[in-house]
Amino acid sequence: MGTVKQIDLTLINEPGQLYLISDLLGEHKINIMGCYFTSQEKEVNFHFVANNPDKAINVLKTAGYHISVKDVIPCQIPNHPGGLTVVLKLLKTVDINVDYIYTCMGTGDVTVVILGVDPVEKALKVMEDNWIRVLGSELYNI
Repeated sequence: MGTVKQIDLTLINEPGQLYLISDLLGEHKINIMGCYFTSQEKEVNFHFVANNPDKAINVLKTAGYHISVKDVIPCQIPNHPGGLTVVLKLLKTVDINVDYIYTCMGTGDVTVVILGVDPVEKALKVMEDNWIRVLGSELYNI
């Protein structure tokens, strides 16, 4: 379908909470490929894409974390000034709002962004029609 699973969880806003998640996933050989978080007074909302999302979900649930999962779009963008504009302009032309964007870590020469949009299917169609490379599950193997 061209999407990957984003895992979302809420943590207490205290030192070491993100460390605990990273350490737990690392112990199970799960790589965080891209992430972002927002911090509020008492909570941290942590959103990430892992190389093995089903295993990450299982590990986190087993450890007692309450999570949710959302489909997001990983796509390759040109690595030059204005490169992101190519994708944003396409989404604008079909009236799709971007809820958030974050980059993937460690993708070498390729610039990959994760797009949180709605509706996902409409965004995938306009990207496909305009030759934007959507990685989908290929992302898990980069």
